[in-house]
Amino acid sequence: MRIGIIGAGNIGGTLAKRLAGLGHEVRVANSRAPETVDPAVTATGASAVWAADAAQDADLVIVSIPQKSVPDLAPGVVSGARAGAPVIETNNYYPQRDGLIEDIESGTPESVWVAKHLGAPVYKVFNGIFWKHLLDKGVPAGTPGRIALPIAGADGPGKDAVFALVDQLGFDPVDGGTLEESWRQQPGTPVYGKDFDAAATRAALAEASPERPAEFRA
Repeated sequence: MRIGIIGAGNIGGTLAKRLAGLGHEVRVANSRAPETVDPAVTATGASAVWAADAAQDADLVIVSIPQKSVPDLAPGVVSGARAGAPVIETNNYYPQRDGLIEDIESGTPESVWVAKHLGAPVYKVFNGIFWKHLLDKGVPAGTPGRIALPIAGADGPGKDAVFALVDQLGFDPVDGGTLEESWRQQPGTPVYGKDFDAAATRAALAEASPERPAEFRA
């Protein structure tokens, strides 16, 4: 697949390395010029590009930036992707870093807020796994204790493609429901930051509360 990644930090950069290593054509951008992308991010074959070019003709797009930076993205930054290309967002709202985002504080799920600003539907995944585990803890399907990753977003071919990508990376994809239910995997929920298997991930999603914990509020 041709994959565009906007964000070259811990999660975006790790995905660029892993996906290029799996044979995908990966273009990755940070918030500055292509030459400022860490060479380690492109070591397995990803190409560094401008953010405006990352999604062009992509089969799948990943947005992995601080929550506060989403409104700063150029309008239509993901619109150059191919028709039907799923857009993944890995972001988390941390008020101590991002400042107050009133809509999220008032109960809008983080990914719904991101989708609104991107002007495109998104799938929430990769937001709760430690980047080093994303880098080196993927294992073949059927391996006991394989880490599961919840995926929230609309059913259909896009979600199927995201499921397949997660599996290819070495993790069990678990349906996290609709994007409106993506609060079940936000920071502070039972599944967040855990390396649960599929059964435990489903149980943790079911136990989640939409009430944001105090430590994740402004």
